[in-house]
Amino acid sequence: MPTRVPQERRRRRPTRAGVLLSEDLIVETALRLIGEHGPEALSVRRLGTALGCDPSALYRYFHGTDDLVLAIADRIIGDAMAGFVPGDDWVAGLREMALRVRAGYLAHPRAAAFASYRVTRRENEIRAVETGIALLLSAGFAPADATRLYLTFIDTVLSHAAMDAAFQALPRQQRDADHQAWQDVYQRLDPASYPALTGVRQELHTMGNSSFEEAVELLLEALAGRAPARRAPEPDPHSSN
Repeated sequence: MPTRVPQERRRRRPTRAGVLLSEDLIVETALRLIGEHGPEALSVRRLGTALGCDPSALYRYFHGTDDLVLAIADRIIGDAMAGFVPGDDWVAGLREMALRVRAGYLAHPRAAAFASYRVTRRENEIRAVETGIALLLSAGFAPADATRLYLTFIDTVLSHAAMDAAFQALPRQQRDADHQAWQDVYQRLDPASYPALTGVRQELHTMGNSSFEEAVELLLEALAGRAPARRAPEPDPHSSN
């Protein structure tokens, strides 16, 4: 695990503009810059300008831009999982986790481009992994299976959520053109060359929709089907009955 910036170097300090500098403020500003200008806007120089401080001041809080990227990714996880307390239904718990992750990425679609595949090694991510694995353990999966299946679950969720976010980050004109292709180009295909596509052409408009929820439901059904059956308690050998 990389060394974190010491606490005494992360104390809140005012910028030239009188703004009280903090780790949270830097992350919030970075998310705003990425949302407005894309990931390429994430630089120490641009952050310093946006915060009204010398760029070198940011190194009191983060070792560099990659350290900041990890903090941004963890912030998205934290916002998505805020207030989530799973109940007794482990399938419902995993479903809500999935929906929260997607909502978090859609709230910051340009940041999701690099957030989905990083390991933040920070508190919000650790708590999320703890929650997901605990849900699978509660379903009766052995530790090795719970860990492996959680990886399968979260990788599926993250990849679909990141794809939805990437599409959302496209300019409106490009999104509209992609949707229209299913109504236009795919409706004019030659039946002799594309018999399957022309056979379902009335349904092809749905190809422009997100498959996130259906993919999650298929995965949850598979997990539920694999969940170990609850065994009857073993008889007590010391019982007189």
